Amino acid sequence: MAKRSNPKRSYPRMVRVNELLREVLADAVRDIDDERLTDVAITSVVCEADLANAVVHYDVLDGPEADDQVLEAFDELRARLQKVINRETRLKQTPKLTFEPDPVVRSAARIDDVLRGLHADPPGETRGAGPDSAERSADEA
Repeated sequence: MAKRSNPKRSYPRMVRVNELLREVLADAVRDIDDERLTDVAITSVVCEADLANAVVHYDVLDGPEADDQVLEAFDELRARLQKVINRETRLKQTPKLTFEPDPVVRSAARIDDVLRGLHADPPGETRGAGPDSAERSADEA
């Protein structure tokens, strides 16, 4: 019997499963006609190795203020989304979905706000305020 050639995958199985679940859920959310989910993006899925549970991370354009409505919509649609996963994938079992805001996106937004605040000139001060700038302002006056 000839040996089957099976090229080694360049990344682990769970990474592929997580990406597959993210793609399936992103398509399903896009196709659902629910106002609460119009500006929602599925950013990542982290599934346990035994496929029992999966955490779905999302982001909303409206920001953290919309989280309550989005989580309510996901709670109502959980069974429907799990059916979509079951229908479109070939997994041993369909994981139980849990939805959470994406902490990475929220942290990045906070860091971006802080950095923008550093570049903004405070009222009454000029850029580059320091010991030399006080002397320059006195000379210019």
